[in-house]
Amino acid sequence: MERKNLIKLLLLILLALPMSCISKTSNSFTIKGNIEGIPNGSKMLLIPGGTHKTEKAVAESIIKDGQFTFTGTVESPRQFFITVENMYGHCPLVIDNEEVSVSAKATLVERGSDKVYNFENIKITGSKINDEYIQKKSSRNSLDSLYKAYHDNNDAILKAVDKARNEKNKVLVDSLYKTEAWKTFAADEKNFFDTVGSTTKSIISSNKDSWWGPFFMMDMMSYFTANEKTLYEALSQQAKDSYYGKLVKEELYPKGFIGTKSPSFNVTENGKIIPVATLLKGKKYILIDFWASWCNPCRKEIPNLKAQYAKYASKGLQIISISIDKKKADWEKALKEEQLKWPNYLDQNGIADLFKVKLIPAIFLLDGNGKVIGEQLRGESLNKKLEELFK
Repeated sequence: MERKNLIKLLLLILLALPMSCISKTSNSFTIKGNIEGIPNGSKMLLIPGGTHKTEKAVAESIIKDGQFTFTGTVESPRQFFITVENMYGHCPLVIDNEEVSVSAKATLVERGSDKVYNFENIKITGSKINDEYIQKKSSRNSLDSLYKAYHDNNDAILKAVDKARNEKNKVLVDSLYKTEAWKTFAADEKNFFDTVGSTTKSIISSNKDSWWGPFFMMDMMSYFTANEKTLYEALSQQAKDSYYGKLVKEELYPKGFIGTKSPSFNVTENGKIIPVATLLKGKKYILIDFWASWCNPCRKEIPNLKAQYAKYASKGLQIISISIDKKKADWEKALKEEQLKWPNYLDQNGIADLFKVKLIPAIFLLDGNGKVIGEQLRGESLNKKLEELFK
């Protein structure tokens, strides 16, 4: 066939192909929402998920008659949470740059002092990635019924223990812990969490050759211990080099801050922004304590912090407590109860993320120049470090 005729034939083939086959992949996403039960005027937020961080919204939209729209761009598939501003509860989805439709019913419930939106009848269309996510995670669905079963089967002993705890009857609580009924519950609970662990590891291992593997590590585990290093090391290089693979590595193998300049940050007090340099001024050492009202280990450490502050404040030690509480009221209530004598701030500027805080309490020690000279200090290790510095 002559070259001229060959070119004509190729052009005819291309013209015969559907435009969808030769068009470029979209470089942005659109999420069209239709959620029943949320009042008009509420601000809907699209927040990154699967990062183990307190993320800021990447898109916002005001809902009207249940309708709202988000637009944006992602470099690779990402998980997001659709939430209502200042409310708990979310609708999860995984998307790429594509047009997606989300419908659901939201019901507002109260859990203690918190207001939470439960999202039900969730239907997500237009995202093959999200369809794949649901399919890959399907083996976890049976865990919901397993959880319900072992709680239902042990309902009597659980109610008895809760009643004794609410009445602060420690003697009765201790006696209930020794009963065969409680031992049965404990065995059932252990079996449940063992099953959760094995199912989670199976899903991760079966997806170790792509970004799904590290993504599921971030999605299914709230935090990592050294035990998860084996799972990470079994991932393919492609998986490790992915967006979620880098997040997993950063969390499992943190570089630490000792010997480096502290991350620069600002705190907010009565609407006024205060730079960290102002907090360091005139002090020999600064102890930064990340905590939260709901963190029992954090609050158990407070008496020790008070003792060290009383001992060294006059010699140049300053303590700065930064709460990662989501609700300002919870933080303020805890402050009244603890009566802390040093500056306290609510983390409104992502300070914990700058210090790569994953678990609290997290304590960092800085010298007067802002260099980090200690981290992961607590209890006796903190006391010894301060004693060395002030001797």
